[in-house]
Amino acid sequence: MLKKTLAAFGLLLLAAIAYLALWPVPVRPVVWSAPTDPGYTGAFAVNDHLAQLNMIDLGREEGPEHIVIGPDGKLYTTVLSGNILRMNPDGSAQEAFVNTGGRVLGFDFDSSGNLIAADAIKGLLSISPSKQITVLANQVDGQPIRYADGVVVARGSGTMYFTDASTRFAPAEWGGTFEASVLDILEQSATGRVLAYDPATKATRVVARGLAFANGIALSADEKSLFVAETGKYRVWKIGIDASNLDVGAGTANPQAAVLLDNLPGYPDNLMRGLDGKIWVGLVKPRNPTIDKLANKPFLRSVTMRLPRSLWPVPKAYGHVVAFSEDGKVLASMQDATGAYPETTAVTETRDRLYVQSLHAKGLGWLKR
Repeated sequence: MLKKTLAAFGLLLLAAIAYLALWPVPVRPVVWSAPTDPGYTGAFAVNDHLAQLNMIDLGREEGPEHIVIGPDGKLYTTVLSGNILRMNPDGSAQEAFVNTGGRVLGFDFDSSGNLIAADAIKGLLSISPSKQITVLANQVDGQPIRYADGVVVARGSGTMYFTDASTRFAPAEWGGTFEASVLDILEQSATGRVLAYDPATKATRVVARGLAFANGIALSADEKSLFVAETGKYRVWKIGIDASNLDVGAGTANPQAAVLLDNLPGYPDNLMRGLDGKIWVGLVKPRNPTIDKLANKPFLRSVTMRLPRSLWPVPKAYGHVVAFSEDGKVLASMQDATGAYPETTAVTETRDRLYVQSLHAKGLGWLKR
């Protein structure tokens, strides 16, 4: 009996080892070098400035991922259901402005009052004040735009600059935006791109590529440079708008692109221009030492995918938004170590309030200025 038990145990052990080592996973992890995490020091010293947020109830909606005050003075925000909500700045008179049938992440308004949306499922969309939806771009150079993420419209030229977070993992195919982002960041194949759509010619071009999950995007005040969040490598780039198919991941110096903020204490998400020259970025999750240690161990990262999801090294909840200048100086760092308001993606700043964006929150957080 003992021999049979040991034999059965041995077979189970071999099966478990074979599963962990060989079972197919969707990612093909590559080696990368994670910088040593400085932690919450210096400009990022721990504080509670983001605690005790006021809350606007969104009813059954969740995930106010991006917030913009429209040309009509109304507050617009995108939510998980696919709706774009419209309301007064105090949260009253809420309505579903439109549902794209996808999941809008970043958006902006053009000079004609059209809402220009980066829909992670549909591509780059234009939504008129009368709610007519037009697909502007869903491919570039014959390749599909698989994960439209952030967008900003140039006031001078009208050009729409937007990010395609990953050409490997489309939210439509992998269970949603969060799930697809986890796969892309775990793999580190750096297929994210910055794209530009010209409304005059209706042509889309690649500005830059080689980004490990290209996320939020903002324009410089003179509209000659783009700020782009590279979520997977904890940094923010400054890239010239005239760049063409520039591979920022090639490791060679280029005058058209430079890392502006490096080795951040968390994963940068949306970028939003604030007042007085500030740019806000949300650190959607803090860094996790286990994830950094696995950076040069692609096999172990594959093994991680075979574990139950409850055993994945998911970073803890931690609220954190940061304001910086165009030359990379940190101007504000607001935190809430409790993570009561989950996955802070950025801040929308008005003269009266700071609205805090979130990937999964049930309400819309805000603070008085």
